[in-house]
Amino acid sequence: MADTIAETVDLLYTIDQEQLTPDQQIALGSALAALAQAERLEQINERLRGIHQVLNAWAFKATVDGGR
Repeated sequence: MADTIAETVDLLYTIDQEQLTPDQQIALGSALAALAQAERLEQINERLRGIHQVLNAWAFKATVDGGR
């Protein structure tokens, strides 16, 4: 997903905004806002994966220690 986001960012930033109609400028602004949200969601997802790994490690350790 990160590659797709990066490619989309590159594409959006190569657009000459001065050549756009007002409606196209609004659409571009909406696209950039959606892209920023997608990037933020990906960051949140990465943090959640890290938390999940820690919780799994704790659960595994509790299971191993409980079985002794």
